[in-house]
Amino acid sequence: MIKNFNNVYKGKRVLVTGHTGFKGSWLSIWLKELGAEVIGYSLDPYTEKDNFVLSNLSEKIVDIRGDIRDKEKLAEVFSKYKPEIVFHLAAQPLVRLSYDIPVETYEVNVMGTINIMEEIRKTDATKIGILITTDKCYENKEQIWGYRENEPMGGYDPYSSSKGAAEIAISSWRRSFFNPKDFEKHGKSIASVRAGNVIGGGDWAKDRIIPDCIRALEENRVIDIRMPMAVRPWEHVLEPLSGYLLVGQKMIENPGQYCEGYNFGPTLDAIVPVWDVATMVTKFYGSGELKDSSNPNALHEAKLLLLDITKARFELDWKPTLTIENSIELTTEWYKRYKNEDVYNLCLEQIEKFCNYGEK
Repeated sequence: MIKNFNNVYKGKRVLVTGHTGFKGSWLSIWLKELGAEVIGYSLDPYTEKDNFVLSNLSEKIVDIRGDIRDKEKLAEVFSKYKPEIVFHLAAQPLVRLSYDIPVETYEVNVMGTINIMEEIRKTDATKIGILITTDKCYENKEQIWGYRENEPMGGYDPYSSSKGAAEIAISSWRRSFFNPKDFEKHGKSIASVRAGNVIGGGDWAKDRIIPDCIRALEENRVIDIRMPMAVRPWEHVLEPLSGYLLVGQKMIENPGQYCEGYNFGPTLDAIVPVWDVATMVTKFYGSGELKDSSNPNALHEAKLLLLDITKARFELDWKPTLTIENSIELTTEWYKRYKNEDVYNLCLEQIEKFCNYGEK
């Protein structure tokens, strides 16, 4: 049984930016199954093996290719489709790439987000915006306790700092143009949501541990581990997506409330080193060998970053449902099956399995 969020999405026009991406494709599938009319706006998918491509999503939703920096095209989409709800996921999402293209990273992650908020502001039909950032938006002191939603934004590298800057912009637009106190005047609700290190089937991005493992396994290569001792809060893609959808439900049911930032992280047992994750991948895949390839002169990447999810637990009644083993098993299963099965149905099966975990 797929969780339906009180059927609030049925018949709604929902714009998903970044729908060709990893998280965006899974969210689009879930929304379509909830009965939403999904409009996707994004650049081309990263590879021909992406979840978006293999699930034939372009035939199941409105599929528009465009850049969130293109204000004219964005305006045309909002004018034509008049989305009631916007999930904004489009971004330059990679830390290491941000060192190569820092200006573009800022243009996409900061100005792209502002462009989306401006269209929400100008479009009468659009009532709800859920803007996805990242756990890396916090000023990371590599402390052993999780960051709360009221802690300072920041970031060492261009990617992390661009997401911190995006959060500051969201906070400013919320207070200036979408203030919950003035909801009766503007009628719009804006929230920002943050997740940890998200894993799941159909992700082929560079410099992410699961895709790196799978590429090596498929090519019968040793798996090189760049940062074996880096500790991350690992969570299956469906965990934060369930949180984003829940925030949307709450905002639809109680307009003017929940217009805040929320963390959606995993259970404490899922906060483990990269090496342990790779070891579990080889276990569930059934083969593979690991090699420590750490480089002391590598570009800076955080070694520890944790999220505090107390606020989501108490205000939204949301909590993670999968253990780290569940998450990696579900992820590895997708990569073992995608070549021989209907990928859309495989995704539906995994969404249903995830929802059933939550009912236990």
